[in-house]
Parts: sequence; structure tokens; C-alpha cells
Amino acid sequence: MNSIIVLSVLGLANLFLGFLRSNRLLLPVAMLILLVALGVNYLDWNTGPLSFFSGMLVVDNFSVAFTGIVVVTALLLLPFSQKYVRDGEPNLAEYYSLLLFSLVGAIMLVSYNHLLMLFLGIEILSVAMYVLAGSDKRNLRSNEAALKYFLMGSFFTGVLLFGVALIYGATGTFELSQISAAVQNPAPGFESLTPMLYIGMLIMLVGIGFKVSAAPFHFWTPDVYEGTPTFFAAFMSTVVKTAGFAAFLKLLVQAFPAANAQGVWLPTLTAMCVLTLLIGNVGAVTQTSVKRMLAYSSISHAGYLLIALVAFNGQLYGASANGIMFYSLAYSVATVSAFGVLKLVADARMREDYDGLNGLAKTNPLLAFALTVSMLSLAGIPLTGGFFGKFFIFSAAVENGYIGLVVFAVVMSMVSIYYYLRPIIAMYMRPAEDETTATPVPVGPFQSATLLLLALLTVVLGVLPGLVAGML
Repeated sequence: MNSIIVLSVLGLANLFLGFLRSNRLLLPVAMLILLVALGVNYLDWNTGPLSFFSGMLVVDNFSVAFTGIVVVTALLLLPFSQKYVRDGEPNLAEYYSLLLFSLVGAIMLVSYNHLLMLFLGIEILSVAMYVLAGSDKRNLRSNEAALKYFLMGSFFTGVLLFGVALIYGATGTFELSQISAAVQNPAPGFESLTPMLYIGMLIMLVGIGFKVSAAPFHFWTPDVYEGTPTFFAAFMSTVVKTAGFAAFLKLLVQAFPAANAQGVWLPTLTAMCVLTLLIGNVGAVTQTSVKRMLAYSSISHAGYLLIALVAFNGQLYGASANGIMFYSLAYSVATVSAFGVLKLVADARMREDYDGLNGLAKTNPLLAFALTVSMLSLAGIPLTGGFFGKFFIFSAAVENGYIGLVVFAVVMSMVSIYYYLRPIIAMYMRPAEDETTATPVPVGPFQSATLLLLALLTVVLGVLPGLVAGML
């Protein structure tokens, strides 16, 4: 709760920095705000559960852990916005404040204990992302991305709200624990409304599935990621997904853990998982744009995270929660690094295809190294965080008997190696095509240090996973 207050109040204060003639203060101030939010969030560890707003919001170790992941992700991403500072972007203060406000929505998603708070969190997060997707107003692709995201996001928000309304009609409550009790033992007079409850449950799966880019509700992802400025696409791919899956887990574990409810949502979620893995990995293979490949990669990783939801053991602090937490952290670190390198290369070479990476190992060894580590982690290669992220999720699935699903996921992981190796091959094995690709990409010392830190974190998570795994 303290982190929400810090981000809200200081986010508003940050808007007034837009009146300054220079943008130089904006980046360090935004990072300082995130550090303060991270610090006050850490103070809540092992102090909960603490209830706020009549129990609508609950702060416990689960919410603190996922809040830490989203705030750290935003903090590691901010150095790659230096071009906006150098170019004198007139709306930079507003952009940073929108990012801070979107984090408020993300924290509400990992802390909610009431369906109305879930809805508010999704809306706060989504509205900020609608604006940021179209922040490059002179770019037609950015305008198209914002319009698509807004229209489809608004529609699926309506779908989600309709599911919430049906669940309320069938149970008479919005609180997760009371919904769980009503699912197991309907109150007198509510027995005949069980079909309404199950329909509302499935509709909510559809609404949240759209937010986390799960198939078959993924169709917006490639176009929106491609048109959205790379810096904000990275935020969308990491923070939004982490918060969305934490909210998804809370919904299933705390509201619908009963065996009769699982018989309804479990087959649907399993089908979504298989379809997401298939479409995400096969779709990424066919892409010629690195940015669209990362969009399909985001879809495929939603499929791996869905495995943890399918295999959950009925406990919020269980193997599934720990698997999602570790996977989200490893995925976010690698994805921020990948998008960061892509943004630096695209800003210098004005290209986002694989050929734009040709010869990067000779002109910018650091960029090539950072992108290589991130690609290997996303592919799940040993000694990277991505390997143990998949290992923990697959282990949870095997323990609960989902061996066939794990075998299919492993096959899809093998497919992913192909498209994750393509950038590495372009950087190390293909010569520069022209003068543009033969010229070194400008990289500031702050960005270089961030890329090294991201690579180091990826390796540390792959060598010493116990530092994070099992915290919940």
C-alpha cells in the first residue's frame, strides 16, 4: 500500500517537472521515485497480511514479491529512455508519470482481494498503456497500434466486467474468499444459479487471457508491439504480463479452488495453454522483424506461465506461485535487455529486422553479448535464468501429473531455439551490408552499465536460482 501512495503522489509531482526547460532532471527523478517505491515495498515483507479499504486490498509476501518484480523491471528499463532526454521530448514528464501510474495499476493487480479492485487495477494499467502505445503521434504505425489496442482492450474489458457481474449475481459477493465459499457451498436460493457462476468464470478467463496475450485472444499483440515505441513495448511485454499472471493466479487459487470449479476452468485453461504455446512459437519462426518476433515470443512465454496455472496445487504460496514469480523475474530481465538492445540499434540504424543486426558483434561487442545472453535465457538454455524458470514450472506440472503437457512444452521450447538463434547468427556470422550497419551504434555509459547488469542478473539467476526461488 505504501508503494501505491508513493507512486501516486510522486507521479503527480513529477508532472510539474514538465514545466522545466530541460529534460535532464526527469530521468534521475523518475528512477529515484522508483527506488523509494521499492524501498517502502521492502518494508512490508513479512509484516502482512495487511488489509486496506475494508479488505479489498491485501498486502502480503505474495504482493510484495510481485510488486518488487514490476518496480525493478521498470527501474531497469528507464535507462533506455535516454534518447527522449537527449532529443528534448516535450512530453517526457507525462510519459514518465504515466509509467508510474501504470505501476499503481500493476500493484493493485497483485494485491487485490476484491473483484472491483481487480477491475480498477486493470483499467489504471490499461488506460496508461493505451496512451503510451500512441505516444509517437507522427508515426502512423503508433497511431494504428494505439487505436487497435484501445478498441480491443475496451471490448475485452467489457467482457471481463460482464463475467464479474455474472459471478456477483451467482454468489452475491465480490470478495475472493466469499466467492470460494459460495462455489463450494451455495447459499440457500443460489443453487440454481450455478450455471451462471460457471459462465461468468469462463468469461473472466477470456477477459484476463486477452490482457496476458494468451491465445486465442492474442491477435492484438504483434501489431500493437510493432507500432508501439520500443521503450513502451518493452514495458508492456514485461510489467503488464507479470502483473496479469499474478492476478490470474490469485483469482484461480483464492476464488475458484474448489474441485467442482476446477472441472470447469481447468480444461479451458489447458486448451488455452496448448494453443498459446503452439501459436506463439510457430508464429515467431515466420517473422522477419525482430520486434514482431519478440511479440510472438511474449505470447509463447504466456503459454509457459499458463502451465503453472494449470498445475497449481490449491495453495497461493506453493510451487506454482514460486514458479511464476521466478519465471516472471527471469523473463522480465531478459526481455528488457533484448528490447533495450533493439531500441539502441533501431535508433541508430533505423531498422528492426534481422539484417539490421548484421555485424553488430564487430561494431558493438557489448550489445551483441547482452542480446546473446538474453536470447539464450529466453530459449531456456542452461546457466541462464530462463532455464530454471522453465525447470520450476515443468517440475510443478510433472508433480501434478501433467506429463503430456510438459512434453509438448519441451518440444515447443526446441522450436523456439531456432528463432532465438537467428539474432545471434546475424550479429556474429553475417557481415555488415552497408555503411549504416558497419557504423558503431552509440551507447551511453549508463546504458552500457545497465546492459552488463542485466546480463549479470540473467547468469546469476541461472547459476544461483536459490537466491530467489522458494521465497513464497
